[in-house]
Amino acid sequence: MTTRRRFLGGTTAAGVVAGLAASPVAAEGGSGARAGDAAARRGQARDAIVAVNSGMRSHYAALKSDLIAQLSPVLVVQNDARGGRFTLVHDGRQESLHPVGEVFELAKSVSHVPLGVFSVIAPHLSERVPNVPGADRLDAHDLAMVAFKDTATTDWIPPLRQYADTLAVARRQLDQAGIPPEMVVSCARVLDGALSFIEVSTAARSFDIRSFEDFSRGVYAGIRTNMRYAAEAQIAGVQGVLRKWRARIGEEAWMDLYTVVLSQWATSELNQNSIIIRPCMNPAKVATHLIDLPAAEPLSDPVFVALDNLARIVQDNIAAELVFPSDRAAADALKGPQDLLADEILEQLGAATPGAAAYSAPAGAGRGGACPVARRGSAPQ
Repeated sequence: MTTRRRFLGGTTAAGVVAGLAASPVAAEGGSGARAGDAAARRGQARDAIVAVNSGMRSHYAALKSDLIAQLSPVLVVQNDARGGRFTLVHDGRQESLHPVGEVFELAKSVSHVPLGVFSVIAPHLSERVPNVPGADRLDAHDLAMVAFKDTATTDWIPPLRQYADTLAVARRQLDQAGIPPEMVVSCARVLDGALSFIEVSTAARSFDIRSFEDFSRGVYAGIRTNMRYAAEAQIAGVQGVLRKWRARIGEEAWMDLYTVVLSQWATSELNQNSIIIRPCMNPAKVATHLIDLPAAEPLSDPVFVALDNLARIVQDNIAAELVFPSDRAAADALKGPQDLLADEILEQLGAATPGAAAYSAPAGAGRGGACPVARRGSAPQ
């Protein structure tokens, strides 16, 4: 019979080590090491895959940078209080100017008076909406966000009186501004209405939505007259500079003109300058060559921002057709403002019409509802 002593004595040192390695404790350590190695290899593999996109972005940025210098002719419009700063980029040269007459800025300056008054008093408005025309159009939460100060405080009086001083100076000098007589009358109506509202409100140390609406309604006719003069000045100025530049660069170059209109979100759709420029461009290309580009704030270098964005658009126009030659929808998404994943996400969320311009939220994803779970190929449950 083989005894334990005889078994141990007959084994080699290597066998003992092998036996120990097979013990539960040793095996556990080996499994952890192998798991660590696997995790490291997975991390390295994922880093290698991500590096593919990093390489693409590097080459993409280099192409865009080189393309910026090639773009021509380009019209860059930065909307501002003077009707817009226009820059023509052609054959490596740039010319910038403000083509709109001063009447535009003067008319808009006075027309903005109700907004100036509103900006001072808005934080002190009551969250209660009185029975006024359009009350149902005031969102209660929006009003609560704007009216964030105590209605009992009167710290709005000094800035409002200070603004009244500014209005009074302009009112006294209207006749010397060299503006059309009809516009003198309309500006006087707006300024007088504002001064009256400020005088009454500060004397009573009180105002509300109703009293402000009474004031703004009373000056609206004057604002409409000013808007007419502003529009006339803008159309004349913009069309004039476009005719001048078109004649300079010639019809052949003008037919390929790119236009980038920079504006804030609030004026990015049906922008006034875009409306005027559109019929002056090549009708066969205006849909792709007139680009409205919203910006959050006025830009320090609007021409570079415009050209940088335009370069991406132009190179994407070509890349889209070559990268997605068998899928027109994907090509159009790469060429336009739609995200490439939009259709797929809409489909997985159960949207009725993937790719539709307006997305209707699926059932269950409404006001106060939980986000639905996306299920591929089926409506959210």
